[in-house]
Amino acid sequence: MTSSSREPPSYDEVDPFDLPSWLGEGEVTWSADRGLATGHRVAGTLAAGTLAATGVDPLPCDLLAIDDAYPAPVASDAVRVRAHQVWRYGEVLLVADDDRLVLAVPGSRLDADLACAAIGRLARAVGAAPGSYGVHLRVGWDLR
Repeated sequence: MTSSSREPPSYDEVDPFDLPSWLGEGEVTWSADRGLATGHRVAGTLAAGTLAATGVDPLPCDLLAIDDAYPAPVASDAVRVRAHQVWRYGEVLLVADDDRLVLAVPGSRLDADLACAAIGRLARAVGAAPGSYGVHLRVGWDLR
């Protein structure tokens, strides 16, 4: 089977109420593992403000530009449509990919504005206080 004939991933939706409670209780930072321009999916981590003091393990959390379709779609049509629906209403689609939380956002590429908007929508979904989430981006570029 060639990669073009495989079915695109169909992720399971995650309810924000099933996420760890610390995400809505204090300072949280999402940190990118690499530059946003390096691809349609950027791995990252959500961490509580003072991990050492709280004993909270970081939560793997990626950003996924849901409309990227080359060389193959990154998600099924149903997931893509759902991501656009919730985005239109000021939310972000939360899905699971094994043990990673994934924020599915409209578009085929990620940029700083989109990353900040997605993390802000996650903060609102978990009931975090305004301004309690931060975003740590890395400089990077697409070498293709």
